[in-house]
Amino acid sequence: MAVSLVALVVLLLTIVVPLLYILLLSGKKPAPPQRRGGGNGRRLPPSPPGLPLLGHLHLLGTLPHRALRSVAAAHGPVVLLRLGRVPTVLVSSAAAAEEVMKTRDLAFASRPRSAVADRLLYGRDVAFAPYGEYWRQARRICVVHLLSARRIQSFRRVREQEAAALVDHVRAHALAGAVVDLSNLLIVYTNTVVSRAAFGDESARSLYDDGDKHRNLRKVFNEFQELLGTTPVGEFLPWLGWVDAMRGLEGRIRWTFEALDGLLEKVIDDHRCRPHVNRQIGDDGDGDHRDFVDVLLDVHKNDKEYGIRLETNEIKAIILDMFAAGTDTTYTVMEWAMAELVTHPRAMRRVQDEIRGAVDVGSTGSVTEDHLDALHYLKAVVKETLRLHVPIPLLVPREPPADTEILGYHVPARTRVVINAWAIARDPVTWEKAEEFVPERFLDSSVDYKGQHLELVPFGAGRRGCPGIGFAEATIAMALASLLYHFDWAQTERKSLDMSEMNGMSVHIKSGVLLVVKPWIP
Repeated sequence: MAVSLVALVVLLLTIVVPLLYILLLSGKKPAPPQRRGGGNGRRLPPSPPGLPLLGHLHLLGTLPHRALRSVAAAHGPVVLLRLGRVPTVLVSSAAAAEEVMKTRDLAFASRPRSAVADRLLYGRDVAFAPYGEYWRQARRICVVHLLSARRIQSFRRVREQEAAALVDHVRAHALAGAVVDLSNLLIVYTNTVVSRAAFGDESARSLYDDGDKHRNLRKVFNEFQELLGTTPVGEFLPWLGWVDAMRGLEGRIRWTFEALDGLLEKVIDDHRCRPHVNRQIGDDGDGDHRDFVDVLLDVHKNDKEYGIRLETNEIKAIILDMFAAGTDTTYTVMEWAMAELVTHPRAMRRVQDEIRGAVDVGSTGSVTEDHLDALHYLKAVVKETLRLHVPIPLLVPREPPADTEILGYHVPARTRVVINAWAIARDPVTWEKAEEFVPERFLDSSVDYKGQHLELVPFGAGRRGCPGIGFAEATIAMALASLLYHFDWAQTERKSLDMSEMNGMSVHIKSGVLLVVKPWIP
């Protein structure tokens, strides 16, 4: 029913709106958008022709990052779009991105309100919060107490254990002669690592040991991530808000929120009832294995020392931020890295030779995090994967609260600003062989993805850059090194790997990664 109604709406839009557009064009030709500046004479960015009511929504297509790169190629690195009722500035060059995320970082530090995120994240999270005192203090807690280098190191045991479990699962498939659904195994690995870091071993074990409970949890988190990547039709076109109701968006949001809220309430209550073991304030050294809930409860109890009062809803929102940022995007990078390596055998052989040469077979016989620093080509593979396959290609939008500028163009207050990090990372002006997978480009390059080089910003930069880069980096490297050390990988005989994209919260490989695997014996 809902599908047929949506199809009807699309049909009406494709027939009626273009006719209306033609009638309007025949009556009066509008002034060029770049000449209009709200009456103050300031120059707005160039803008392509739009449709009545829809504006430029029709230009987005099924893969907006690709469609918007074409818009930028035709109109320039800073383009003004009207997505229904939402004025939006598209940024598609490193120079323009530098102005947004570095030169004028404070001016662009806020976020537009997201109705879906507010509902799912209690309106008190960090990633989607508007710029202000709460955001500053909550982010400081994340950076200093949840995602510091020493805290990330404290979860080394978790990553190594889950990487070993991943290897065992792959080996079981290999011995059975089955094709490995690597995408599914990487999802399990990533979810388990983040769950153990967020909830602790005991709580995570209770969630994952029961098969039915695990499947239900997977379903809830999949729905959570899908909803966060969904923009209601009514946000752009209020007169079509009824479409959201007819496709059941409200019910999905309510069901997902209630399921997550119940889960988090139980986990937090369990932590409050546990003996206070190894939860000393400020102990971030070796041997401190507090999980994220432990740390946030310490902040809650010692608000004067930490400078912020975290209530239960704030704790829940921050924990969900960790899942949103640390699961879907992380496994997406590993998925694309394995797909690129399988389709580039020379790069595959080189990275495997490096890993196998670094591991002392007579000692551990497996990869540990002690080996990762020496794996320079593996790091180059990850960088090149992040360049070609930015997990969130359009990043999370920004919104200046006051009038500002980008490259001399006037940007009015409350204009949504979208940075096409995917297009920037494939800009042929910056990158030689921009569309090709060439990890070697990073072996003698200082360019990194941590926010200092604006030609490569898969995690954003500046105040709103992702604080979890170190956690993701360690999680990705440990899994990839283990998979590439223990197994030889190949495409299936029946068909080559389909590298088509599928849009969502992150851009995944459409058909998943199904591979033939053979255990490697030293």
